[in-house]
Amino acid sequence: MIPIYKGKDIEGLKRAGSALKEVFKIVEPLIKEGISTYEINAEIEKKITSLGATGPCKGYYGFPAMACISIDDELIHGIPSLMKVLRRGQIVSVDIVLKLNGYCADATRTYAVGEISEEKQKLIEITKRCFYNGISKLKEGARLGDLSSAIQLTAELNGYGVCRSFTGHGIGREMHEPPEVRNFGQSGTGELLKSGMCLAVEPMITMRDWRVNVDKTDGWTVRTSDALPSAHYENTVLITKTGCEILTE
Repeated sequence: MIPIYKGKDIEGLKRAGSALKEVFKIVEPLIKEGISTYEINAEIEKKITSLGATGPCKGYYGFPAMACISIDDELIHGIPSLMKVLRRGQIVSVDIVLKLNGYCADATRTYAVGEISEEKQKLIEITKRCFYNGISKLKEGARLGDLSSAIQLTAELNGYGVCRSFTGHGIGREMHEPPEVRNFGQSGTGELLKSGMCLAVEPMITMRDWRVNVDKTDGWTVRTSDALPSAHYENTVLITKTGCEILTE
């Protein structure tokens, strides 16, 4: 059953979202040539802790960090490492989940490391557009497939692939709650949306082939099967009677 949040719960979700916004304010200045993903994660952890919050990703099935930091063909779940040093021309996705006073917020941004190619810049922009076109369909009485279809259509009309192996999710008191929020699907299908539902909407878009592989060495990092770049954009969104409210932007 999909949780419906009201009253004090919604206030708690909003406070968690506001805290995560504060964390992301320190991230963009860190994205520069020569810094390791380990160092970026360390600063994120320090900020989350300073806010009196925790990072549910750390320790989740053994994941060792508070942030997933993924470079170029790494779609999601990149493990921060001293060996992964950012280079000019790369794109890097930073995915952070924060829990404050029992409520979670989840967001992802994809950043450019210095000057990047027009191809990569367009990929970042279209991935963000996928998110906004998707959430434009959200409101009480709509179907979850309305969002999924809009995301898929936006990506594929621009020649991009939509990851099918991983999805967004419900979020609230726990990091992962029902429902599964797909980035592909058919309008008019799926769960009926109600005011008070909270979703992590996260288009994961590939340059071409939508298929991905999980790294056999670390068991976490998800890479595109064609080794081409990918981008990821995510926010925590609260469904309302007439639309939705973004809690993490």
